Amino acid sequence: MGEEQKKKLEQQLWNIANTLRGKMDADEFRDYILGFIFYKYLSEKLESFANELLEEDELLYTSLDEDKDDDKEYLEAIKEDAVEQLGYFLKPTELFSAVAIRGNSDTNNFILEDLSQILRGIEQSTMGHESEDDFEHLFEDLDLTSTKLGRTEEAKNTLIAKVLSHLDNIDFELKNHDRDVLGDAYEYLIGKFASGAGKKAGEFYTPQEVSKILAKIVTNKKTKLKSVYDPTCGSGSLLLRVAREVEDVSNFYGQELNRTTYNLARMNMIMHNVHYRKFDIKQEDTLEHPQHLDERFEAIVANPPFSAHWSANPLHMSDDRFSQYGKLPPKSKADFAFVQHMIHHLDDNGTMAVVLPHGVLFRSNSEGHIRKYLIEDRNYLDCVIGLPANIFYGTPIPTCIMVFKKCREDSQNILFIDASGKEHFEKAKNQNHLRPQDIEKIVNTFKDRKVEDKYSYLATLEEIKENNYNLNIPRYVDTFEEEVTIDIDSVALELQSLDNEILENDKTIASFCDELGIKRPF
Repeated sequence: MGEEQKKKLEQQLWNIANTLRGKMDADEFRDYILGFIFYKYLSEKLESFANELLEEDELLYTSLDEDKDDDKEYLEAIKEDAVEQLGYFLKPTELFSAVAIRGNSDTNNFILEDLSQILRGIEQSTMGHESEDDFEHLFEDLDLTSTKLGRTEEAKNTLIAKVLSHLDNIDFELKNHDRDVLGDAYEYLIGKFASGAGKKAGEFYTPQEVSKILAKIVTNKKTKLKSVYDPTCGSGSLLLRVAREVEDVSNFYGQELNRTTYNLARMNMIMHNVHYRKFDIKQEDTLEHPQHLDERFEAIVANPPFSAHWSANPLHMSDDRFSQYGKLPPKSKADFAFVQHMIHHLDDNGTMAVVLPHGVLFRSNSEGHIRKYLIEDRNYLDCVIGLPANIFYGTPIPTCIMVFKKCREDSQNILFIDASGKEHFEKAKNQNHLRPQDIEKIVNTFKDRKVEDKYSYLATLEEIKENNYNLNIPRYVDTFEEEVTIDIDSVALELQSLDNEILENDKTIASFCDELGIKRPF
């Protein structure tokens, strides 16, 4: 599929999404449209899988009659293989296309109850199997009884049937293996919803340009990854972005607090053709109830909630993630708690890149103590990258990326990059953007550890110590611009000339007023 066709698909899906937009808030109609797209994907995937199994018998899955004994045998065999291979099962009458056609027929077109049962049935088909955790409660946010879909059952049914019909007319091109067309379109929609969701967007989406930087950093010099982990994974977009930078990722791990976003992350994984055995995403509070404590990961990426509150419970001092530091981050700012959590999970040959507010670079007290420990005692900090302000959804604050490695190649220096200057991003009305050339410059500077005047600097550990482990970027990258020298005498002469010109103009105006017999304005 060419770029033009890809954009056409994205626009078609966005137009269908807007069918629901007038009825509810952005984050609500997001859950419906993404859920229906996911249901269509599962249906087409299952139908294609079943047709391959039936090819030798010259049968099509949709031709099987669920009430015939012979066909029941086929269905049982297909179900067994489907649950094992795909992780779920749908009967022919439960396929998206069949439901969409029935909902838009002239008779017997009430589908809401059946649709609810079908979506629950997908979840139930996984019970007792390996895929159960990955499909459990996956469709719980699709409330087909909500009054936001319409005042009456008929109105709700009409709207849903209309949306399903529009989606049914779109070819998802699942057999096109050259490009992850549908996955790209799904990402596009998630991004569109994020741009309109204001402050809530930060809960589930990291702008793609920032994701690219993080992904390229943690995959530097690698073609394959054993594992990638995001402790605040949102919609899973950052994990999937890492996968684009290498030939293969063996396993994806993530944790997400928000239940709705957790469901979206699992859908996003499956939509990108990540097999259910290859991802393990959990729903819980990462700091208070970590779900992968015994695991170590080769690549770690994260965009945690900025300066979130956490318990800072003294009991955490006996937790392996925090005990060695001697102090806990403050209750009102969990930024370093996420860093400590990620450091705990980082493998010896791994790289972690995390987005944080600028305050982590210079705030004192316990945070200053933790910074010092990470640099002086452990020497894990590899790079600090300053990003422009206003590039994240829902917040204008300037941010930075901190890169950590347990086994650093350049162990005597820490690289500082200041990419926040106006020449390093594109200014927009509501949000600033990093252009491809800006991303490339950041990544290449990181890879080559290149020093460039007013942009990057290699600071020795001694310099960091002299600055009392304050990592504020202007201490290391001098972006000061010399003021243009002003010739005071020339300015005085110019002002005198202007004064004379004003006097002459006043005389001319006065003479015109006298001739016209009107009052002078001065």
